[in-house]
Amino acid sequence: MKLVVVSGRSGSGKSTALQALEDIGFYCIDNLPALLLPELVIQMNTNSDHPASVAVSIDARNLRSNLQQFPALFKQLREEGNAHFELLFLDAAEATLLKRYSATRRKHPLSDNNPGLQAAIQYEKKLLEPIADLADIRIDTTRLSLYDLRDTIKLRIARRQEQDLSIQFESFGFKHGVPLDVDLVFDVRVLPNPYWIPELRGFNGREKPVIEFLEKEAEVTEMQQDIQQYLERWLPRYAANNRSYVTIGIGCTGGQHRSVYMAEQLTRHFAANMDSNVHVRHRELS
Repeated sequence: MKLVVVSGRSGSGKSTALQALEDIGFYCIDNLPALLLPELVIQMNTNSDHPASVAVSIDARNLRSNLQQFPALFKQLREEGNAHFELLFLDAAEATLLKRYSATRRKHPLSDNNPGLQAAIQYEKKLLEPIADLADIRIDTTRLSLYDLRDTIKLRIARRQEQDLSIQFESFGFKHGVPLDVDLVFDVRVLPNPYWIPELRGFNGREKPVIEFLEKEAEVTEMQQDIQQYLERWLPRYAANNRSYVTIGIGCTGGQHRSVYMAEQLTRHFAANMDSNVHVRHRELS
């Protein structure tokens, strides 16, 4: 039995995540009262007709008292071991959430008790922090389209076997901000930058001219090996500590050349050498 709890701030993409899970065979329940979660687990284990994979959304639409009890309830259910639990938390930058609500003109679920949309969004973040702290995987949807989010859900959750560690390498540009959902960050801005070579500027780190340039630089190889050695030592510790998902950020200045190249090389290495679900995302290229 597998149960995925989807939570996150309003406007972050929870409905899209549920739809993606439904597309891959999950039985989905939107806005389940948190205190009914134990009863759902009982039904999953005693009813032979019940779907083996279930996803439920629990968020700020719940009663506040239910949300306050949820962390203790979720920990207890995990300890009982009657189902395989995963908690997915979605979030986005405040400016993005404001823009999304302004575009759709939908009412925020906490707007009745807060003076204005921005206050409601900020209060919701505080309200959901105890749930976010329990998350197995956090996804920053600030720069994700609906299609990107669907693909991310299918790659990271659907393809992961219960005992696998799902590893995502994510390249990004520091000038656009560090992603909200990364667990580890490596800064490759000290490496030679193809951007300053006019004939390479229009290519990215997945394309041959940039690859050939960076492969010739000894510093690039040294840093790649150092990162590999660090991760080879510590990723098994994450897995042994019951971590299901790890997101590793690789950042350069603009997120076009060095970080893309390094993320691709690391993905290739760990996909070939670890029994894990390994994939890559290039934030600035998407």
